[in-house]
Amino acid sequence: MLSCGIGILLALSGIDSLAISDKEKDLPEVVVSVNRVEQNRLDLPQEVVSITEKQIERGNMATSADVLQTGGQVFVQKSQQGGGSPVLRGFEASRIQLVIDDVRMNNLIYRSGHLQNVVTIDPAALSRIEVVNGPSSTIYGSDALGGVIHLRTKQPYFSPDSLETSGTAFLRYATATGEQTGHLQLHASGRRLASFSSVTFSDFGDVRMGKSPGSLDSVWGQRYFYADRIGDKDTLVRNNNEFVERYSGYRQLDLLQRLTYRTERDVLHGLNVQYSTSSNIPRYDRLTDESSTGLRFSDWYYGPQQRFLAAYYYDRRLSRSFFDRVKAVISYQYLVESRHTRTFGSPTRINRTEYVNVAGYTVFLDRDQGNHAVRLGVDGQFSAVNSVAGTFNVATGAEGPQSTRYPDDANTMGNHAIYYSHSWKLNSELSLHDGLRLTYTSLYSRFSDTTFFSFPFSTVDQRNLTLCGNLGVVWRPNDSWKFSALGSTGFRAPNVDDLAKVFDSSPGVVIVPNPDLGPERVWSGELGVTAKLTEKIRWENSGYYSLFTNAIITDRYQYNGNDSIYFDGVYSAVYANQNQRRAYITGFTTSIEAEVTDCWHFVGMLAYTYGRILTDSGTTPLDHIPPFYGRVSLRYSAEEVEVELFSLFNGQKKIADYLLNGEDNEQYATPMGMPSWQTMNLRGSWSGWNPLTIQLGVDNILDINYRTFSSGIHAPGRNFILAARVIF
Repeated sequence: MLSCGIGILLALSGIDSLAISDKEKDLPEVVVSVNRVEQNRLDLPQEVVSITEKQIERGNMATSADVLQTGGQVFVQKSQQGGGSPVLRGFEASRIQLVIDDVRMNNLIYRSGHLQNVVTIDPAALSRIEVVNGPSSTIYGSDALGGVIHLRTKQPYFSPDSLETSGTAFLRYATATGEQTGHLQLHASGRRLASFSSVTFSDFGDVRMGKSPGSLDSVWGQRYFYADRIGDKDTLVRNNNEFVERYSGYRQLDLLQRLTYRTERDVLHGLNVQYSTSSNIPRYDRLTDESSTGLRFSDWYYGPQQRFLAAYYYDRRLSRSFFDRVKAVISYQYLVESRHTRTFGSPTRINRTEYVNVAGYTVFLDRDQGNHAVRLGVDGQFSAVNSVAGTFNVATGAEGPQSTRYPDDANTMGNHAIYYSHSWKLNSELSLHDGLRLTYTSLYSRFSDTTFFSFPFSTVDQRNLTLCGNLGVVWRPNDSWKFSALGSTGFRAPNVDDLAKVFDSSPGVVIVPNPDLGPERVWSGELGVTAKLTEKIRWENSGYYSLFTNAIITDRYQYNGNDSIYFDGVYSAVYANQNQRRAYITGFTTSIEAEVTDCWHFVGMLAYTYGRILTDSGTTPLDHIPPFYGRVSLRYSAEEVEVELFSLFNGQKKIADYLLNGEDNEQYATPMGMPSWQTMNLRGSWSGWNPLTIQLGVDNILDINYRTFSSGIHAPGRNFILAARVIF
């Protein structure tokens, strides 16, 4: 251990030591998400970050959103404990794409605000997460403006001889959230048939925030009162501990089953079935909204969020064809999402529920011969949502009608595309990368019930044809340096959620559908430099500039040539969603990794983003832009013991840099904006008693009182985490 301690001092002084050990690398070279085939990420012009299975297990985090945030590579916003909305290069929600096992998760009701869908993915079942930063629409299509987060679950593996079985189980408890999690996974492996099964159940209590002021002179965000219904009457109740965020707990169940069958000719057939459901999830930020009565809401919660996925996979090597390999995926998803609200003092609860069906397909052909690699693919998705609503009187039990969140009749959306990507290795140092995608999207919605809104229209029909592409170059003059440049475009086709604005119509204002509404576009350029400073230190850098055009906003409009019409008995100004906003986003990331000795490992990462809306009179802040953030860690690894000390930090987000009344949620910040913060965290594990591994952790050791930018809930305070894992 003494030699390890000396080694780190030498390494940080720039003195050469041992090479990066093969037994574990936290910056793995092989990625598959950029072009859907295995590639060395040092050969690619894109910035790609991987979170490995080992890192996920070491982090011992409760949700996939927490894995992304604690890993330091992705900024995550939270409106409630059961949530987490990732941000990539200043884009969030429907402007980034979530993918699970090569199946697109984004659907026709993904909104542009903040989304919690990533928490429906069980981190204990993941083999890796790959984050592709920057526009990725050439391969992934609509929504990949800021990038792609591709979550990959563990796959079954084959046994060379007879049937083999193995498994892993763990129990975890965390003090600041009251988390109690149990997980079990089983592998069954044969020569031709293999299975992987996983089940996880988590019970989260109310979050306890930190008590130390941090960068401010005092703590903030305490929960002094909460609403409760006592004797058929809404009552403000004093919280007996203002540092406990009452009504933030929830429960979740995740199930996964994967089967793989291999024929005698090495053709692979796969089946992937996933199911996730939860209890009601309180929308904590809305439950803290104040009003003249003290609190605005007595109830505000998401109903059980259900996600079902069934996917069939086909993978075959080709011997008598131009292409070397064909892969295909056919998938079906069924989702249920709902929101339930009741204002303080009112007995009427409004319930709105969406039932979403999604069918998708992908066929992918790959040829890698000599200096050229060509990939050709077709993919598509067809989705539909049935939107229902009603009221419920909590005092009498009476039910009644209510306006739906989306059009109450048919709502369908389809997108179908053909694309190619190509890599050309000109010589041992230089390679070119290019790709094109042509996408056809269609949207149809029909309004039937005019009880609440007497619209002068009944249908919405939009169709768009979009071309996008990328062109990049990678120069590797030697084993120590990599230089890359990439130009790429991305797009987001308007979906059914963009029609939700129609229901914001009110006396004096009517928002009508715009049949000419087109995709939002981004045009981006990035430069990358990777330097192998010594045999044990690598430094990676990426800088980018993105122009965001045709962004959708609501503005004055003409309906049938008129800028005002009679609506709901009132002469009303006409508005519509339109492609009008232009903005730019620029920033950089830098990271350094040093394998100091066989047992000491250092990693540091920083990210900065700056975005502004372009107007005739100048610029104004763009929303979704996180402050400066990063992560620094030092890890010690031995045969039976592993310990990691790491720090997460965010810079200040001044209120002058907020887009007020947008998605930045200035009402949940301090009058000055969101204060800067820094946490110290510790992870440790001991595996000396085979097959048992004990994991201990302490998050937010200094008990700092903070919340991340744009969030409506404070992060947990000092949090002791204990887990026991067993392999059998």
